[in-house]
Amino acid sequence: MKYCDLVVWQKAMDMVTSIYKITAIFPNEERFGLTSQIRRAAVSVPSNIAEGHGRKATGAYLNHISIALGSVMELETQIQIALRLNFIDERTCTLLLSQSNEIGRMLGGLRKSISNQSE
Repeated sequence: MKYCDLVVWQKAMDMVTSIYKITAIFPNEERFGLTSQIRRAAVSVPSNIAEGHGRKATGAYLNHISIALGSVMELETQIQIALRLNFIDERTCTLLLSQSNEIGRMLGGLRKSISNQSE
C-alpha cells in the first residue's frame, strides 16, 4: 500500500486545501504571521504521514505519525486563534476543528495499528 492510498493522508490533503482557501482571505499583515504558521502546520500533517511511510522502519514511522499528531494539535490551536481574531467565523472554525479532530483520531488508529503489527 502506498501512503497516498491511506484515507488519513487523503483527508489531511483535503484539510490543507481547506486551510489554503480560508487563509487566502486573512489580512495581508498576517501573511508572514498566522497565515504562514497555520499553512505550515496543515502541510506538516500529510507530509509526515508520507515521510514516515517511506522510511520503511516501524520506529521512524511511529515517530512521524507522532509529529503529524502534534501538527494537528498545533493547527487546532491556530484555528482557535483565527476565530478569536475574527479572521474566521464560528461555522468555519467548527468545520475545520471537525476535520482536524477526525484526522487526529485516524492518526491515533494508524499509530495503534502500526504498533500492533510490530509486536
